[in-house]
Amino acid sequence: MAFCATCGAPVEGRFCAKCGSAVDATAPPAGAAPSPGVPPAAPVAAAAPMADNVASALCYVLGFITGIIFLVIAPYNQNRLVKFHAFQSIFFSVAAIIINRVLAILIGGTGVMGSFALFALATLISLGLFIVWLYLLIMTYQGKMVVLPVVGQLARQQAGL
Repeated sequence: MAFCATCGAPVEGRFCAKCGSAVDATAPPAGAAPSPGVPPAAPVAAAAPMADNVASALCYVLGFITGIIFLVIAPYNQNRLVKFHAFQSIFFSVAAIIINRVLAILIGGTGVMGSFALFALATLISLGLFIVWLYLLIMTYQGKMVVLPVVGQLARQQAGL
């Protein structure tokens, strides 16, 4: 049976019925000696942050959304490598959205044959953008740094690399 460390009353549960203070059920009663042969419990270590390659790869998972999240989260916004990948993810996803919107507008403004040709071209471009995104995600997880031609240079400047 556990006893309250504050008032000494017997406690059943997590709180003392007499004074209301929280009681640790695993703690030995007040004044009791530790049992022989049982080492004291080790303090719980704080969880280590993610490895750089995992955090960098996660920047690409949801595009600019996860890029922004990793620019805000405290231990990762100080890491230049993670910042680079977050900025590159943001710039790449915004460029992909703009390219897809422009192609959608062009498809809507052309005739039937032109629309079919532009639709096929837009599908190929979207597939290419998906392949580049997947390549960035995999290579970053493997610890390799891929710098895209235009957006990669902008990301380097923003991250301070």
